[in-house]
Amino acid sequence: MVWDTIQGRDPAQPAVEEWGGIAYALAGLDAVLPDDWQLVPLIKVGRDLAPRAAGFLRDVRRAAPASRFIEVPEPNNRVTLRYLTAERRCERLTGGVPGWTWPELGPLSSDLDALYVNFISGWEMTLETARLLRRGFARPIYADLHSLFLGRHDDGTRVLQPLPGAESWFDCFDTVQLNEDEFSQLGLDPMVAAASALSVRCTALIVTLGPHGAVYFTGSPIRTARLPAPLTHAPDGDDPTGCGDVFGAVTCARLLAGAPLEAAIADGNRFAARNVTHRGASHLRDHLLGRLAPA
Repeated sequence: MVWDTIQGRDPAQPAVEEWGGIAYALAGLDAVLPDDWQLVPLIKVGRDLAPRAAGFLRDVRRAAPASRFIEVPEPNNRVTLRYLTAERRCERLTGGVPGWTWPELGPLSSDLDALYVNFISGWEMTLETARLLRRGFARPIYADLHSLFLGRHDDGTRVLQPLPGAESWFDCFDTVQLNEDEFSQLGLDPMVAAASALSVRCTALIVTLGPHGAVYFTGSPIRTARLPAPLTHAPDGDDPTGCGDVFGAVTCARLLAGAPLEAAIADGNRFAARNVTHRGASHLRDHLLGRLAPA
């Protein structure tokens, strides 16, 4: 879990503080998972925000009984986001919640049907742990590699950078999600980059394009197409925070339910566009379902 402080989203308003990152994905999964599915969070939270995080989890209706976040003594991860434009922002990450090791993940994942992995801090696991996870978990794994492509300066400012061993990372997951900027770090030629990403394990690469929707690459020879996003506009200004997380969660859930790739991505686009018209992850599930949500 990560706690966001968002500045400049509305220049006339003070900074907003709220849950971010994986909280958006939890709301997306909670909105679209079938009624007979349960959500099992494997998420660490710092002791300083653990009670508040527990309150958020209690509102996740698809959470399995007795679900809880894993409390650690380190300070919780916090991100300050400063919006420069409607789509561009700079981020500063602080906090010390440690990543996962295979001895931790192995027992917790052994009886699960699938995994949705979202790299929010970028150090959720090492490549070696990801390889052990792949070797020890033979069922579907959907991964949003997002923050693996973000380096961090001494003051916590995050910068886009290439991912060392990118092809090895791709080989640890069945479906991989990147955004447009992260995809550009794989090389100048999109088809060459996609070909290097697709492997025996990774059979689909999805690149989110913000308001332009998403493009996918799959198959051999490679098949690709772009699926547009619905046009939306919020009366008090669009808010793109968390759209990639909602997109990934919904797309993953649809794929697990048996939807074809294009249909799953179309649903991901639709729910991500709906997220644009809601601020924050609290009560987001109801908003995504078209219901009235508390302000």
